[in-house]
Amino acid sequence: MVKVTKEAALEYHNNGRPGKIEVTPTKPYSTQTDLSLAYSPGVAYPCLEIQQNPDDVYKYTDKGNLVAVISNGTAVLGLGNIGAMSGKPVMEGKGLLFKIYGGIDVFDIEVDEQDPDKFCEAVEKIAPTFGGINLEDIKAPECFAIEERLKKTLDIPVMHDDQHGTAIISAAGLKNALEVAGKNIADVKLVVNGAGAAAISCTKLYMALGLKKENIVMLDSKGVITSDLKNLTPQKALFATDRRDVHTLEEAIKGADVFVGLSKGNILTQDMIRSMNENPIVFALANPVPEISYDDAIAARPDVIMSTGRSDYPNQINNVIGFPYIFRGALDVHAKAINEEMKMAAVHAIADLAKQTVPDVVNQVYHVNDLTFGPKYFIPKPVDPRLITEVSAAVAKAAMDSGVARTPIKDFKAYKEHLLQMLGQETKLTHTLHATAAQHPQRIVFAEGGHQTMMKAAVQAKQEGICVPILL
Repeated sequence: MVKVTKEAALEYHNNGRPGKIEVTPTKPYSTQTDLSLAYSPGVAYPCLEIQQNPDDVYKYTDKGNLVAVISNGTAVLGLGNIGAMSGKPVMEGKGLLFKIYGGIDVFDIEVDEQDPDKFCEAVEKIAPTFGGINLEDIKAPECFAIEERLKKTLDIPVMHDDQHGTAIISAAGLKNALEVAGKNIADVKLVVNGAGAAAISCTKLYMALGLKKENIVMLDSKGVITSDLKNLTPQKALFATDRRDVHTLEEAIKGADVFVGLSKGNILTQDMIRSMNENPIVFALANPVPEISYDDAIAARPDVIMSTGRSDYPNQINNVIGFPYIFRGALDVHAKAINEEMKMAAVHAIADLAKQTVPDVVNQVYHVNDLTFGPKYFIPKPVDPRLITEVSAAVAKAAMDSGVARTPIKDFKAYKEHLLQMLGQETKLTHTLHATAAQHPQRIVFAEGGHQTMMKAAVQAKQEGICVPILL
């Protein structure tokens, strides 16, 4: 991984036009007629149509493709409470990711308000502009109350990505890691180090997958959260253990099957990993320094199944695998919410994708040719072009099935093709070629059939239904 310096980062953000995003027109504007249609007097007509039928706002404006990334700057990345304005580069960066991965337009909005009620009032007043709200970098426990209120008062998708993005990706990873380890989620013992927004949301989602509450031990900065402690927040109280024999991380992790760290770097030792059960699963997600390094974990336990938040090691838990596609699916059915069914659909779609044949474009980016489901690959890579079709479609379908979709998708095959074309992954020419080949699949001989590349090409061609491959 390339080392990022302060000088290079400041130059990147300052070079040319300051910042990382801009607004561009989507309609003609070169003539007086164009301008008269865009603004006065022509703009009055869509306004009146929306007044008569509020859902027409999705038809005549960008609401259906516009997300607000909103923060008060109280929990910015690893920087803490640095204030709303100081967090703006992060919010712009989130907007950039939304656009390049999901084709979604974003206005980043920094609200200089730490009172939860006043913050919510500000968001509620501007919500009509947007098709969805992405809450970002808001500290716990206020983030819980803010998201809960906005989900009740607004009729558009609201998601605090720091909570649910990490939860969805890590839940997909945990589902697959347990399969690799040959373990049942209902039987495993889990230790969660950290009790912030992400840790609470992750653990809730793991329970939705089948993890038993009595098998969970959660720690905060003071140690194991036990039920006899006073003044626990409602979120921490939910995971307080009745055990009285564990107080420290070293004690809690003995005999555990899974460790999930959402805390700080270098707090997990090799001896602690050695004390875990066979085939231990370690998700060391503190960033940029994990709770234990990948190399130290492997050295301590060669059978460890490891994941971090870093891109330079296998199985990166990266929120960009989720949020652009979750919002994409929600926006495309004009959803009223992002509910638990949609989150779980994303979990299963991401987990299932890791079991499919990896496209060559992914292997090329990472300079490998051996990415197959197993200990070193159980989470899709962020550059996998199939994420937008598989995850977005799964989320959209879940929205329809759970009754929060305003505009259902009638043809999912056409929808997936639209997504690929929107991001330039498939041109009309390639689509026509694929469609023609699929209509009349021919027998094709693949010479050098013992070569890995040829076998992968044959498998992919068969899966796409464009030919009947014969390996020679």
